[in-house]
Amino acid sequence: MNGEIKIKVRNMTKRFGELLVLDKVSFDVHKGEFLCIVGPTGCGKTTFLNCLTKLYEPTSGEILINDEPVDLKKHNIAYIFQEYSTMSWLTVEENVAFGLEIKHHSKEDIKREVNEALEMVGLTKYRKYYPSELSTSMLQRVVIARAFATKPEVLLMDEPYGQLDVELRFKLEDELLDLWRKTGTTVIFITHNIEEAVYLSENILVLTNKPTTIKERLVNPLPFPRKITSPEFVDMRVKVTDLIKWW
Repeated sequence: MNGEIKIKVRNMTKRFGELLVLDKVSFDVHKGEFLCIVGPTGCGKTTFLNCLTKLYEPTSGEILINDEPVDLKKHNIAYIFQEYSTMSWLTVEENVAFGLEIKHHSKEDIKREVNEALEMVGLTKYRKYYPSELSTSMLQRVVIARAFATKPEVLLMDEPYGQLDVELRFKLEDELLDLWRKTGTTVIFITHNIEEAVYLSENILVLTNKPTTIKERLVNPLPFPRKITSPEFVDMRVKVTDLIKWW
């Protein structure tokens, strides 16, 4: 990670009628950073992410990428939702190609990027399969491959592994870390799972309850690969838990 600021959020506020959900949230994300965002249940983590993508327009404040207002037509942002978002009528390779086709890449570019993405997630031999023929793990890999195929400046992930069992979750988290290292993509990862945040992140943003503000930003100094049973890991997990638990 270098010192270049990729994202600047300044005084981001979101109201739904009289309900104040986000209250003057400000933070920076550096280029290539893996930032995890955690907070109490129902604190507005998804609203927070949806404002970054402009799915929700912030009531006030600004969100800048490279010192320019976020523009989804100009800035290459990929979003992985909580639910699997594969298209059942498309094959694996067609699903992965979808974002590139929307952006009007050439056929040669699409073929190259799809091949590279499928290779990265280990799905090359399943390229002609349909989603109904795939396991849960494979479905999530398709979604991740589609996101990385577009070479996003920023990858936003909203609890993508929340419904998975522990063994499968760790496997996919390791694969995500490998892809992050290879591509240098800036990742903002929302999770309710504190252990997951400590396992993945370079930095952790801890949110308060509504109206949501930033309680603290923590540097995660643990070296990769991380062992969840190590004393240092447990200490970091307890530190984050205490920040969320006590107000």
